[in-house]
Amino acid sequence: MSYPISVPKPMNRISQKIMRRPETVTFLAFVALCLFMSFFSNRFLTVSNLTNVARQISINGVMAVGMTFVILTGGIDLSVGSVMALTGTIMAGAMVNQGWPSFVAVLAGLALGIVLGLINGSLVAYAKLPAIIVTLAMMEAARGLALLYTGGYPLAGLPSSFSTLGRGFLFDIQLIPIPAVVMLITYLAAYILLNHIPFGRYFFAVGDNEEAAHLSGVNTRKVKILAHVISGFTAALAGLIITSRLMSGQPNAGEGFELDAIAAVVLGGTDIAGGRGSILGTLIGSLTMGVLSNGLNLMGVSPYVQRVIKGLIIVGAIFISSRRRNR
Repeated sequence: MSYPISVPKPMNRISQKIMRRPETVTFLAFVALCLFMSFFSNRFLTVSNLTNVARQISINGVMAVGMTFVILTGGIDLSVGSVMALTGTIMAGAMVNQGWPSFVAVLAGLALGIVLGLINGSLVAYAKLPAIIVTLAMMEAARGLALLYTGGYPLAGLPSSFSTLGRGFLFDIQLIPIPAVVMLITYLAAYILLNHIPFGRYFFAVGDNEEAAHLSGVNTRKVKILAHVISGFTAALAGLIITSRLMSGQPNAGEGFELDAIAAVVLGGTDIAGGRGSILGTLIGSLTMGVLSNGLNLMGVSPYVQRVIKGLIIVGAIFISSRRRNR
């Protein structure tokens, strides 16, 4: 007696593959979180609040792009918050104290972010120092330089035209703030680099097995340096956005932001040990962290409790990532 052989349909295989992707779980959690917040707070879905959420997410979201590259290579960057503050104060000081045009001051700040990332990457790649130690030292040094440069006080008096990037809207549409557009362009560029340029696969290879990548002809030092350079650039870009939004250079800006960036990356499914992850997952993780912070604020949750919640989220995401790698 013969029995019919069931052949899985292509669509079923595709749907199962999608559901097994880490970013799918994060996206479902993001949708559930949005529904929960809209149910418990009637202010969540207002135009003003959604605009505010988009601005807040853009800063952490941009930094998380660079963090993704570093974590993919098996490293970590604890200096992004301090680099953001230092580059932001340098931009503000160049405009206020030296009288530089806004465009030149912005280029100087972005260039400084690249140089700081180059220093981090070179120490990791050539001196063989642990990334966590190198970037921890840079975190302290960059913050100290920002405080030294400003004397510990904000630098105000920036030209009014400079506020467009941080406060403006694309085509004057209230739901499309320019910082969110900058963030999406950054993610698009990172997606193209990681998925459509051959060199982008080297970031995964180095994080998965650095020795095997080296034996395959990959310049692992160059890959690590570039990852930190990208992280430094995105931290400076975030510094540009927050300086434009606040219209002042804040030496204390970005404190604790490195943890938010790490949480967004890991929550988006990137393996904390490197080698696995996606830039799309990081975007979803950034959106989730932004909505969570905004929702907790609307619900009146204490900022101290929020830090505990974020810490638990990081631990939980790393635990799930570790279990997935072991399987």
